Amino acid sequence: MVALGSFVGTTIEWYDFFLYGTAAALVFSPLFFPDVSPAIGLIAAFGTYAVGFLARPLGGVVAGHIGDRVGRKAMLVASLLIMGASTTLIGVLPTHASIGIWAPILLLVLRLVQGFGVGGEWGGAALMSVESAPSNRRGFYGSFTQIGVSAGMLLAVGAFSIARTVLDEEAFLAWGWRIPFLISGLLVFIGLLIRIGLSEPEKFAEMKQNDTIADRPVVELFRNERRAVYLTTGMRLSQNAIYYLYTVFGIAYIARSLGSATSVGLNSVLVASAIGLVSVPIWAAMSDKVGRRPLYLFGAITSALFIGPFFLLADTGNPVLITLAMVIGLNFFHDAMYGPQAAFFSEMFSTGVRYSGASVGYQIGSVFAGGFSPLIATSLLAVGNGSPWLVVGYFTILSVITAVCAYLAPETNKKDIDDDTPNQARVAAPSSHDTPSPSNA
Repeated sequence: MVALGSFVGTTIEWYDFFLYGTAAALVFSPLFFPDVSPAIGLIAAFGTYAVGFLARPLGGVVAGHIGDRVGRKAMLVASLLIMGASTTLIGVLPTHASIGIWAPILLLVLRLVQGFGVGGEWGGAALMSVESAPSNRRGFYGSFTQIGVSAGMLLAVGAFSIARTVLDEEAFLAWGWRIPFLISGLLVFIGLLIRIGLSEPEKFAEMKQNDTIADRPVVELFRNERRAVYLTTGMRLSQNAIYYLYTVFGIAYIARSLGSATSVGLNSVLVASAIGLVSVPIWAAMSDKVGRRPLYLFGAITSALFIGPFFLLADTGNPVLITLAMVIGLNFFHDAMYGPQAAFFSEMFSTGVRYSGASVGYQIGSVFAGGFSPLIATSLLAVGNGSPWLVVGYFTILSVITAVCAYLAPETNKKDIDDDTPNQARVAAPSSHDTPSPSNA
C-alpha cells in the first residue's frame, strides 16, 4: 500500500510538473510571449520553465524540515495540494492577448509555486517506499516512486498528444491546451484519498514516539553528513539533464526539424515513458543484486556517449529512428541511473535527517542540471547556428561530474538504513570492496 501511495501521488505531482514543460515547448511562446521572434519566445518560455526549478531547493529544505520533524505523510499531502492548485490555476490563466504583460508574470508566479510543491514531493515519496521495504528489495520498492515520474510524463505528454490530434491548430491554441491542466484537479482528489490512508515508516514512528527526532534536521545534515549531500547533488546532474534534454528540449528540437509535425517528438517521448514503467523497476531490481554504483556509473558513461548519436538520429526526420533514439537514450541508459536512484539517495543518509538529505541533494542537482538544461541547450543551439554539438559538449561535462561522484559514493544496497549512528561509513570514499569489478558490473 505504501508503494502504491508513493506511485500514485508521484504520478500526479509529476503529471502537473511535466505539463508545464510540454506546454513550454509547444504553446507558451506564441500565447505568452507573442511580441518576440519564435527563437527568443522559446527561450523565454523555457526561462519560465527553468524558474520553477529555482524554488525546488527551498521546497526541499522546508519539506525536509517538516518531514523529519512532523512526519513524511503530512508533507506528502501538503505537496500534493500545492501542486494541484497551481497547475489548475495555470489552466484558467488569461494569455498575453487578454491581460498583456501580467500573463507571463502570473505564469512565472504559478511556476514558482509548482517548483516549491514538487521540491518536497520526491524525497518523501522515495523515503516512504524505501523505509517500508524489505532490506533486500529497497531498490525495487523505491522504483515505485521513480516510475511515478515516468507515468506522470506519460499522462502529460499523452494528454497533449491527444488534444493536438483531436483538435485543429487554432482550437488547440485557443483553448485545447488548457484541458490537461484542468484535469489535474480530479487527479489530485484521487491522490489525496490514497495518501491520507498511509502510515509512517516504522523506524521514524518509533523515533517520534521516543522524542529522538532531530530539532534542526537541515543543520544536523550539513554538520554530520554534508559529503553525502555533495555526492547526491553531483550524481543528479547527468541523470536530470539528459532527461529534460530529451523530453523537453528534444520535443522542441524535433519540432524545429520537422516543421509542424510536432507529434513525432511527443509520440517518441510517449513510447519511452510507457517503456519506462517496465525498464525503471528492472534496473532498480538489478541494483538490489549487483549494487547501485555499477549501474549508476554505466548509465552516466553511456548517456554521455549516446547524446551525439541521438541528435544525428533526430536530424534524419524518420519517426522510427527518432523513437528508437528516444528509447535507447531514456530506457537503456538514463534509466540505469534513475531506477536505483530513490534507494541509493535514501540509503546515503541516516533516518533523522533522511528527508532533508535526500530532498536537498536531489533538488539542488535539479536546479543546476534539469531546470536550466532546456534553456541552456536552446541558447547553445542558437550560438551554434542550429548545430547541436555545443549541447553535446555541455552534457558531456555534466556526465563527467556525475561519473566521478558515483565512483566516490559508497555502495549502499547492503547497508542497515535503521542504524542511526552518525554514519561516515555511508559517505566515505569507496573501499576496494565497494569498487565495481568485472564480475559485478
